[in-house]
Parts: sequence; C-alpha cells; structure tokens
Amino acid sequence: MASKPGILTDWPWTPLGNFKYIVLAPWIIHSTYSFMVKDEKERDLLNFLIFPFLLWRMLHNQIWISLSRYRTAKGRNRIVDKPIEFEQVDRERNWDDQIILNGILFYVVFGKMLPGRTQLPIWRLDGVILMALLHAGPVEFVYYWLHRALHHHYLYSRYHSHHHSSIVTEPITSVTHPFAEHIAYYVLFATPLITTVLTGAGSIVLAYGYITYIDLMNNMGHCNFELIPKWLFTIFPPLKYLMYTPSFHSLHHTQFRANYSLFMPLYDYLFSTVDKTSDTLYETSLKKQDDSLDVVYLTHLTTPESIYHMRLGLASLASKPHQHASSEWYKWLLWPVTLLSMMITWIYGRTFVVERNRLNKLKLQTWAISKYNMQYFSQRQNESINRLIEEAILEAEEKGARVISLGLLNQGEELNRYGGLFVHKNPQLKIKVVDGGSLAVAVLINSIPDGTTQVVIRGILTKVAYATAFALCQKGIQVVTLREDEHGKLIRSFGGKSESKNLIVSRSYCQKIWLVGNGLTEEEQSKAERGTMFVPFSQFPPAKKRRKDCTYHLTPAMATPAVLENVDSCENWLPRRVMSAWRIGGIVHALEGWNEHECGYTISNVDTVWDAALRHGFLPLTIPTQS
Repeated sequence: MASKPGILTDWPWTPLGNFKYIVLAPWIIHSTYSFMVKDEKERDLLNFLIFPFLLWRMLHNQIWISLSRYRTAKGRNRIVDKPIEFEQVDRERNWDDQIILNGILFYVVFGKMLPGRTQLPIWRLDGVILMALLHAGPVEFVYYWLHRALHHHYLYSRYHSHHHSSIVTEPITSVTHPFAEHIAYYVLFATPLITTVLTGAGSIVLAYGYITYIDLMNNMGHCNFELIPKWLFTIFPPLKYLMYTPSFHSLHHTQFRANYSLFMPLYDYLFSTVDKTSDTLYETSLKKQDDSLDVVYLTHLTTPESIYHMRLGLASLASKPHQHASSEWYKWLLWPVTLLSMMITWIYGRTFVVERNRLNKLKLQTWAISKYNMQYFSQRQNESINRLIEEAILEAEEKGARVISLGLLNQGEELNRYGGLFVHKNPQLKIKVVDGGSLAVAVLINSIPDGTTQVVIRGILTKVAYATAFALCQKGIQVVTLREDEHGKLIRSFGGKSESKNLIVSRSYCQKIWLVGNGLTEEEQSKAERGTMFVPFSQFPPAKKRRKDCTYHLTPAMATPAVLENVDSCENWLPRRVMSAWRIGGIVHALEGWNEHECGYTISNVDTVWDAALRHGFLPLTIPTQS
C-alpha cells in the first residue's frame, strides 16, 4: 500500500478474495460458446484465444518467479544481497490482478469495440515492424516521462511508493502497482496494439506476442540476479541503449532517482538520468559466485501438490502453513501443472536449492530431494534415496558447509538408521551429520505442563519417542502405553534401568497429555478425555484433528529469532517464523561448534541442547487453545 493511498488504489474485485476470477466467467463462457456454434467463417479466433492467453500469461510469470527464487537462493550473479520477508510477499500477493484486468480489456476492446478484429490474420510481418517502431518511439518515450512524473512526491506518495516498497525485486514486483497506475500502463501499451489493427497491419500473433514481450522484459528486469551475458553487448554495442538488464533496473529500486526507462535505456542516456554505477554493478553481478555455506537443511517433497507450498512454487501459498484440507479445491484445477511438475522432478531426480537464510554470520540453505512421501514408503526406492542423500552430504561438505541436518523422512530408521548409515560409510566426513532428535526430545519434554504425573505415549515408536519416554521417567512422570507391544518395546529400550518402573500399561483413557506419533487412530482419539492435549513426537502430524474439545500441539518446533533473515515462506504446516526442532538442531549444532555427529541411535544431552537453543534466541511455542 502506498504511504498516502490515492483514489482507485484498490482493485474493484478485491472484496471477492480468491473468487475474483469469477468476473471473467461471462466473457469466457460467451467466447467459447460462440466459437463452438458459429460457422468456420464467422468464428472470432482472436476473441476465443483470450482465455488460453491469460492462462499462458500466468504460467509464463510463474516460470520466471520460480527461476528467480531458485537462482537468488543459490547466490550466483545475485545483485542486491538483502533479505525478503513476509511483508513483501503479502504486499505482492495479488500480482495476478493485472491479468484479470488484461482479460477484461481484451474481451471488451478486441471482443466488441475494435473494427476489423474478426478478420485479423495469424501473422503479418509489416505489423511487427510497425509495432517495434511504435514501441521504441512513443511507448518508451511516454513511459519514461510518465515514470518520472510518478516519482513526483504527490503521485509517488499516493501510488508509485507501493511498487518501490520492494527494495529487493522479484519478477512479481514488476506488476505490483495500484489499480489506477495499471490503467495508465494499459492505455499506453494498448496504443500500438490498436494502431496496428486500425491500420490493417495487425495480426493474432502480434496482439498476444506484444503482451508476452512486455511480460518477458518486465519479469527479466525485476529478477535479483544478472542473466544477460556480456558477449551480447560485445557483439552488438548499441544493444546497451535498446535493452536494459536486471542490474540496470535494480539501481532504480535502490537509488530511486535514476534509470527510469521502461525496457530501453536510450531515454535515460538522452536525458542524463543513468546511474553512474550501472556498468560497474552489471560487471560485479556477473562475477558473483554461489554463496558459501555453513549449514544445509535437507528436506524433500511430500505430496504432489507440495511443490506449490515451497518457496519456489506459489509465493502466496508458500507464505502460509500447508493445510491439506484447505488445498483440496485448487489442486484439481492445477492437476495438469501438478502432473508436469511430477514428471520434471522424476526425470530431474536430483537435489535442488529451495531457500537461503542468514542468522547473524551463519549462512543457511535448504535443499530438497526430488522424491515424494510415497517413494520413501517404497523399499525399492531406498537405495536411490540414500544415494541422493549421500551425494547431498558430500556436495555440502565440498561447498564448505559445517553441518547438514536431515529433515522429514530423510532420517528414517528403516531407510538409513537415522542417518547413521552415511557416517558409517564415510568415516572421513568433516561435515557433521545431524538429525536434530535431541532438540526434538527437549521440545517435547518442555511442552509437558508442570504438575503432570502421567503421560500417554501412542504411535509408531521412534528414536525421539524412546528418548522422550526415558527422560520423562527420569523426572518421575509415569509413561502410559495403551498396547502391550509398545510397552514391551519401551521396557527393552530402557535396558533394565530403574526408570522402567515408571512405565505402565493401562486400558484407561483418563490421562490429559498424549504424546502421539504415526499410527494414532481416530477411535483412540475419540476415547480420549475432554480437554486432552495431543502432542506429536513424529516428523509429520500423525492424524487429522477429530476432537474440537481437545487441543492439538504442533510437531516439535520453536519460534525463530528476529535476527533470522530472508524468512518469507512457511515450513510445511508450521506457522510463520517457526521451524521444526530437527531443522533448528542443525543450526544450534553449528552455532555451538560441536565437533561430533548427532545421528544414528545416539542422543546428545537434552538439557545442553535446549539451553543452547534458548541462548541463541529460539523460543518455545505457546500451548494452543482448543481446536
């Protein structure tokens, strides 16, 4: 929002929320129906193609968004080394509003008002030449002066400051403007389109190609990494005046009073508004290498639609906790894209960088293995998954990382013995492999309210569950199991120690604290006492929340320190600025400089790990209210 919002700042369909696309439905239905029922000679191909073109625009923009976020996470050729936070993501959430406006204008102008629209050919070369001249002349010239006018304090404070709130730009920053500003831009860009049609030089390819060109240049120019190779300007030096670069436009967002041009720096050179450091920044950005690393968090894809909830996917979804129930409606609409993304990850079959963070001087990266939950549950995939994990560990060590923490199913007992397999295979490892289980145990213990005397433990028992049960028994808290087999496993894990006296089997469901993992049934939830608190010890939420009169805690996690930078997405189902204990465990390990692995069946001193996490600014979460 601008500092002093002017008239026509908000989009007319803002009150519709996620149902805003319904405003296009009448035109889409009418154009499709007319094309289907009319004779071939009477069909209006230009009007019919508007809807597919809008879908293409959304896909084209999303490709640039994902590419930009991937490249800036790696660090190579990055221009501005500053963080992006949730505030910017929220401000740029409605980047697709301008596509809806584009659709309305196309349906009204090309569908109803413009003479000769139904007779447009597929292609005309003279139209392309005329369009190029109109863009390079009137459009670029008028935009330059319009842009300078928008930097006058009156218009800037009411409109353009909304766009300039983003110092670090992303492709979607390019279209983040108030409604009134977009109207001005569309009037300007429509001029060459309408002119070519009225002069008889228009074509269908030209109409849609010109808007695609604008999208291409807009997205490219707002990437926070330099991608235009130097040899282009060496071969054709005048190109410097005809095409801007991401670093050229980035200076406009950091310096404000320079580099006003749309896509052609020519007018900045003519009117002496080029920033003097433009060439230097371009050169230094091209030379910048990948970031150095301290800690890598290795995660993986979960469900087919989880790609949308990653930082490289849909920014608006990634910035909110992944709630499977609420995602049902859109995944059916996106199934072609989902299928395509699954095919790409299946073929690519490698680890990729998801995001970067910084905690004081500690440089963090999150990598993801292109495998889904269903593949982790298939024993036939174990070898290939372990190979990918091992390759990631060795690559992280080669890049200088000191710690790699294994997230989600990358540290399964049956898969690789909680990561111990890799240390056994590679005894020379300098990088420390951490599963974060010690901090997960500490989080669970400190989630138990004071005064608790009995705790139920139920679900598939893991390293974290065994260690938590033992620690609670040490504190004199009785650990209750509902099944004989689980009781027997706990007894054996204690190795005959005296703490086993606090392990009991009960058929009663009167305990108010339940530690739960995968395998908890709906029937067992239904038998719990009113007001019971379910605390997961598993990596994933073990069951759907069936009881409105009970409370459900998050999986082991902590709130991050305020100094943690570049946090603009949520970790799976966790709230904003909350990290899983397994992920934090690796960060704390690096901050403390501990010189041993924390994986396999070993557990570090729980109190030491907990104190270290608190000392570095990580905070325990509050107990949730009843759901």
